[in-house]
Parts: sequence; C-alpha cells; structure tokens
Amino acid sequence: MELRSYGKILLRRWWLVLAPMAVVLVFLGATYTSPPTVYQVVMRFAAGTSPAGLSTDYDRYYPWLTSEYIANGLADVAQTGVFAEGVAGRLSPEAVDTSAGAVQRAIVTDNAQSILVVYLTWSDADEAARVAQAVADELIENSGAYFPQIANLEPAVRLLDNPAPAALPPSLRAQLTEPGIRIGLALFVGAGLAFLWHYLDPTVHEVQELEELGYEVVGRIPRR
Repeated sequence: MELRSYGKILLRRWWLVLAPMAVVLVFLGATYTSPPTVYQVVMRFAAGTSPAGLSTDYDRYYPWLTSEYIANGLADVAQTGVFAEGVAGRLSPEAVDTSAGAVQRAIVTDNAQSILVVYLTWSDADEAARVAQAVADELIENSGAYFPQIANLEPAVRLLDNPAPAALPPSLRAQLTEPGIRIGLALFVGAGLAFLWHYLDPTVHEVQELEELGYEVVGRIPRR
C-alpha cells in the first residue's frame, strides 16, 4: 500500500482520527494543572578523623583510608529511618512536615572517596533549607551516635556547601504526561482506530481494491 493510500484512509475517517484528541483536550481543560516546582539541596561533607595524624609505617595512608570508610558508612546511615528520626527531632512541627518518613523519602546519598554527598529533594524552598540544615546538624553533631568508632573524634564530619535550594526541572514522568505528549498519543490512537475500521470495513472505496481481488473493472458510475 502506497503512502497516498494511507493518507486517503485517514482523510476518509478524519473525524475518527480527531475524536480521541477532542476527548483528551476536554479532559485536560477540566483537570490539567502544571507540575509543582521541586527543590533540591546538594550538600557535600568531608568525613574523617580529627586530628588526622601520621601513621608510623605509611604516611597518612590509614587516616585517608579511615575517612573513606566513614564517608561510605555515613552515606548508608543517612538513608535509614533512625537517621530520619534524628533529623525530624531537630525540626519545628509548625514549620514543615517533620515525620521521619517524609525526611527519609527526601534523602538520597552518594560518596566519592572521602566526600559524602547528600541530595535532599523537597517541595518548598524555605522548608528545604530548614530540613537540609537539620540534616547537616545531625551529621556533624551526632555522627558518633551511629558509629562509636568516631564518638570522641569531633568534628569527624564537616559541611563543605551551604544548604542552598535550587529548583529542579520537571521530572521525566512529568514531561511524559505533559499536554503535548497526551495529544500526540491521542492522535496516534485515532489513526490506529481509522486503520482498524478500514481493515474491518467490507465497503469497496477504490478501483484498486477490486483489482487486487482479481476482478476486472469495466466501468464506473460517477458520484454526480
């Protein structure tokens, strides 16, 4: 089938192609709201023992190795429910949602050797700054509660970035549900319905259809 034939099929049933799009437009007009802005705070922490000191056999090797272990361990600790409860305890109930579950869901961590990285995602910029500060305070002031090995080595964790919230672009999921994507999918569905109707419709519309069935056309009756 030539491309011209596809165009004729779509043009013949144009109303069926546009019907799903019309339904989507009505639905969007009644329910669509722009995706909310989400803010993220990225904080980096230097983890290690203080004072660093010198090892007798390998110059500074063991202090650096220890700092990597601490950063890696705190990256796991910061995503636990116990840590989230500690952060929630530092927040004012009137200011933000202080539930440990909300705090735990908002935290993602990583570490690069001796540097601990904490990503905090929140729906409000001011609240994000307060929660991030509570996270930093919990890591700096209470890290020894999670690792007894560093309980008497303060400060074992130092904040390298100020908690500054930054607006994030819409997520991939939000972009995929934007009106343009929905309308495009509606057009695709409409085109599929038009081709399905053409496949199931026994009516003959073109001379070529009869010729493909083996019939010889000897004449035509014009529409007018």
